[in-house]
Amino acid sequence: MSLALFDTLFGSKARARTLRFFVLNPETEFSSADIAEKTLVSRKDIAREILRLVKMRFLLEKTRKGKKFYILNQDFPFNPELHSLVSKLNVEAQSQIFRKLKTVGEVKLILISGLFINYPKSKVDMILVVNNENPTKLRHAIAHLEAEVGKEIRYFLMNAEDLHYRLNMLDRFFKEFLEGPYEEVVNKIPELKRFIAGLKK
Repeated sequence: MSLALFDTLFGSKARARTLRFFVLNPETEFSSADIAEKTLVSRKDIAREILRLVKMRFLLEKTRKGKKFYILNQDFPFNPELHSLVSKLNVEAQSQIFRKLKTVGEVKLILISGLFINYPKSKVDMILVVNNENPTKLRHAIAHLEAEVGKEIRYFLMNAEDLHYRLNMLDRFFKEFLEGPYEEVVNKIPELKRFIAGLKK
């Protein structure tokens, strides 16, 4: 299932992002301001969606020191089905959600695993190889990506020189990542294919 179809299924991007966010962060309490910040949805829209989701008992409302917080209701009857839907989101096929990452510098490599392909054993969700990266653009791109997928992204950033060093040293972290399931979004590193071929021998 695509992200666009998921948004359409639940009526709006605001509702879909809110649902996805709580399904993927089921044990944490959030204020409405937190939710708006992490989903990049306006506070007005978040307030409207929270009100609906509390009324249908998808979310539980708690108050501490006069401030309201919200958490997923673990007893909501359709939690298993919602989790199944979210896990089937074909994020890796939605190349448009990675387009902001391609503007953060000279992007040489984007590899995704973990959250993006429903492989929880991966130590990171994404490996980025970028030369001359713009830190501000990178922060904004990651925030946009996290809002789309509904969860904090574990990523590893390096430049091409660092990558070449790791390939030459047969870096254990990088080797383990490549031995597990992953997808390529961008690959402008010709020697990487030779390195991967060597791992399969």
